[in-house]
Amino acid sequence: MITTSLKNLVEESVSHNPEIKKKVMLRFGDLPHLTNFSQACFAPGQTAPAHAHQDMCEVFFVEAGSGVIHIDGKEYPLLPGNCVAIEVGEVHEIVNSGSTELILTYFGLRV
Repeated sequence: MITTSLKNLVEESVSHNPEIKKKVMLRFGDLPHLTNFSQACFAPGQTAPAHAHQDMCEVFFVEAGSGVIHIDGKEYPLLPGNCVAIEVGEVHEIVNSGSTELILTYFGLRV
């Protein structure tokens, strides 16, 4: 069993934009196929630039705030309660286009 609590975790930088902060609840190696289970906070205007993964898929859940995610050139809203799954090779970019903090809880699966 592994237990963690967001309140006890230290903030780290997101690899795609060091200004965006995250807390990592589970890391690569903690569970089979899981690359991470994290929560990221995007300030208004912050962007995780377009990128793709050839060895993993990702699932994002919007906890609070609003923004958009671009996937292979198409734009989709990020609103509280929305869940977006990114498949292997899909180019994706996340933008906090709102006026409050965008909070995403997400995980990656190695394929």
